[in-house]
Amino acid sequence: MSTVERPVIVAGYDGSAAAHQAVMWAAGEAASRRIGLVVIQAVGMPALPEVSPTPALWVAPQFNVDQQKALLDHAASELESIADACRKAHPGLAVTPHAVSGRGPETLAETASEAELLVIGPSGRTALPRVLLGSTASELMYTYQRPIVIVRQDSPGKGVVVGIDGSNTSAVDFAFDFADRHGHELLAVHAWSDLPLDALAPVRTWDYAWQDIHDKAEQMFVESLAGHRKRHPDVDVRQVISPDRPAHALIEHAQDAALLVVGSHGRGALKRALLGSVSHSVANHAPCPVAIVRSPDA
Repeated sequence: MSTVERPVIVAGYDGSAAAHQAVMWAAGEAASRRIGLVVIQAVGMPALPEVSPTPALWVAPQFNVDQQKALLDHAASELESIADACRKAHPGLAVTPHAVSGRGPETLAETASEAELLVIGPSGRTALPRVLLGSTASELMYTYQRPIVIVRQDSPGKGVVVGIDGSNTSAVDFAFDFADRHGHELLAVHAWSDLPLDALAPVRTWDYAWQDIHDKAEQMFVESLAGHRKRHPDVDVRQVISPDRPAHALIEHAQDAALLVVGSHGRGALKRALLGSVSHSVANHAPCPVAIVRSPDA
């Protein structure tokens, strides 16, 4: 399938319960944005054998072609079922199902290269129960260049949590926009400790310059939120300054959230890193859907 260029959300589907949940979440978000939804199922194909001069082997390519068609037909049937569920849940939503031959991560990334958003589940039906993120989700987190949402579970909670460190205004804008459209409160969390717990253990709380930390955090909130607050005046905003490590603080505050939003890199990320440690940690452990939003210059 060629790249989708019109304003749409693209969702990956593989027939698993996790993927079903992710597609239904994507349908709700597409309906909220008043754009279309494209549901993709990538079907991995057995490799066709090379043409052999041995006549007995000439039938093998034909067998594989038939097998490929059967797999695609089965995927198309599954997609029609989930597409109907999306239309039923959101009347008027334009849903386009596509079964495509190819490898999952590459197919999804190519199809959604111009999409507003890519939505996937944390793991597919072939993942081991103990695996937090499957291979497709893990690869797309590192390679996909536009906003991606990993729906570990569709939390019925209220509120949007966003990490604030002054490094990514795109993530903050995404969080405000989502909160505004869905009527959520926004919780802006600034966690200032990048130290491991064993390094913090011997340090007494009164040794910190708390007022200085608080003042700098407040200034960061002003710089990071002011313009967004003006564009979204109906969004109620709360601010939290935490001495905890960023990933742990965000996960703790997202226990009852509808969405957790982070940038792909934080203030401590190496320039050569494809994904920061905070985004990687929350994608693996957050109790709600996680949006990872890259900054334009990432």
